[in-house]
Amino acid sequence: MNLPSLLDEMGVNYRLSRHDTAYTAADLAHAEHIPGRKVIKPVVIKADGQFVMCAVPASHRIDLDALRAQLQANDIELADEMELARIFPECEIGAEPPIGRLFGMPTLMDESLFADDRVTFQAGTHQDAVTMTLADFRKVASPEVAYFGKHL
Repeated sequence: MNLPSLLDEMGVNYRLSRHDTAYTAADLAHAEHIPGRKVIKPVVIKADGQFVMCAVPASHRIDLDALRAQLQANDIELADEMELARIFPECEIGAEPPIGRLFGMPTLMDESLFADDRVTFQAGTHQDAVTMTLADFRKVASPEVAYFGKHL
């Protein structure tokens, strides 16, 4: 299922926008003229061999030690580009939406995303973005909330 189909099926309100090419979450914030804290940066990690989608603001990075402790994992590492290409075949690398259920994996959301009521994220390409309320994002992604973000 693709992102717009999932959003429509779940009955959430969202805005799909087109922007200049943005390869990073910070670039997306600039292209959309919004603060980085409102842009969700998806980061895929492997915890004991299982992929997990982590949703963190563009203004933050992931503290892998904190994440390892919260997941009670022995081994944790970032997914590499070859793994990302295999997991997200219909997305441009680095432009996957932060909704793990689209790709058969759980989603973890950093608690710092609660700071804003609206969020924006890439919609599968480096030129398309989705903006919605945080409540609708939580409805769609069904994330578990954790504390693993560290402000840049």
